[in-house]
Amino acid sequence: MKQTIILIIAIIANALANIFVKMGALSFEDKRFSQILFYFLRNVYIWIGLVCFGVAFVFYSIVLSKTKLSVAYPIMTSAGFLIVSIFSNILFKESFSVYKIVGIAIIVIGIWMVSTL
Repeated sequence: MKQTIILIIAIIANALANIFVKMGALSFEDKRFSQILFYFLRNVYIWIGLVCFGVAFVFYSIVLSKTKLSVAYPIMTSAGFLIVSIFSNILFKESFSVYKIVGIAIIVIGIWMVSTL
């Protein structure tokens, strides 16, 4: 049970990291590389994303110390994909097609199958 909670924290932190980095990256399209670097250094969303990546790394490392990589990795990546897809639709108005919904359902079934074997 403890490993499950730690893995959930890692998954949520990783998903939040990706969402915050996306939020921070929304307005740097037309900048040169040197400008992007300074933009990142001053952008609060990028910093929050980096902190979330750090939290995810620490908690995921703890999970890996006691869980099989072949079980933890599919759960981490696919559950993160599910969370990011939902929030991308809500926050960034990214579309949800029937194919995407079916694909997410298949992923959830795959997570269940991998985690119970």
